[in-house]
Amino acid sequence: MTTMVAKPPELEPRNRALGQALDGHRRAVWGVCYRMTGVAADADDLVQETFARALTARPDRSGEPLRPWLTRVAVRLAIDHLRRRRVRGYPGQWLPGPASTDEPDLGPTPDARYDTAESASYAFLVALERLTPLQRAVLLLRDVLGHSVREAASALSTTDGAVKVAHLRARRAMDGYEADRLPATPALEARTREALEGFMQAILAGDVAAAEALLAANARVVSDAGGAYFSAPRAIDGARNVARFFVGVAPRGGRERRVTWLRLNGVPVIVLDFRSPDAGVAPRFVLRAELDAEGRIRRIYAVAAPRKLTGLPPGPPAAPPAR
Repeated sequence: MTTMVAKPPELEPRNRALGQALDGHRRAVWGVCYRMTGVAADADDLVQETFARALTARPDRSGEPLRPWLTRVAVRLAIDHLRRRRVRGYPGQWLPGPASTDEPDLGPTPDARYDTAESASYAFLVALERLTPLQRAVLLLRDVLGHSVREAASALSTTDGAVKVAHLRARRAMDGYEADRLPATPALEARTREALEGFMQAILAGDVAAAEALLAANARVVSDAGGAYFSAPRAIDGARNVARFFVGVAPRGGRERRVTWLRLNGVPVIVLDFRSPDAGVAPRFVLRAELDAEGRIRRIYAVAAPRKLTGLPPGPPAAPPAR
């Protein structure tokens, strides 16, 4: 017979109080983890691990406020996660996973270089993939959360000098993002939706010329199916090549399809669901576009990796297998 050992009764109220306090910080910790990893499902896992450590490490005994303690633990866990990801490798091209980020998470940071909305934008997350895990953490702490050099060094258990070097290299790696940076405005959002909608109509109609007319000459498409489905193994460059690629792939999804607009990472995106796609073709894609200064589509990102689409509204039921 197994004897159950109850927790000391004095711990229960404390655990309940800490649990309530953790819930109050859940969205902010998730925001840190999402910006660090670029995948909502990974952020969910890291939040749970961070909170599990809080319940066992009892941060209230250190005298440190809870939010900085949680941020420090979450960032360190995320660095370890990114390092393991690099060791494992990834089948095909890597893209961040889309997520709903309209709900405030990190709160206002007056001293930050990037505000909450921009730091969760897709273009920003794509740019972060050029950084090492440490550089990414330093950039997040310094330029998004507004930490001082000393605060960032303390959070990462490193020296002020190491933070300064990593920060300098991180900013240099973000030069391409800075050069193409367009302020997020309602007008830009409307133009992006109009261009993406026109492009989708053209490819579903099989009209290569119409699709190409909406693309910049140097247009590029990057697709990520996580090795689960067909996707281009490398980026496809050039307006004609991009248009032909999409027009060629679209019929493989079958005739039963649904196009839905969602707002993810602060901009409208298309969720394309196929009810009975050909073998090897993903049943769901999330498509987003970036425009150049002239309003033409310069980048298209297509995400179909199942783990990166968790948390989105479900698609239509799959067609029953043919008899």
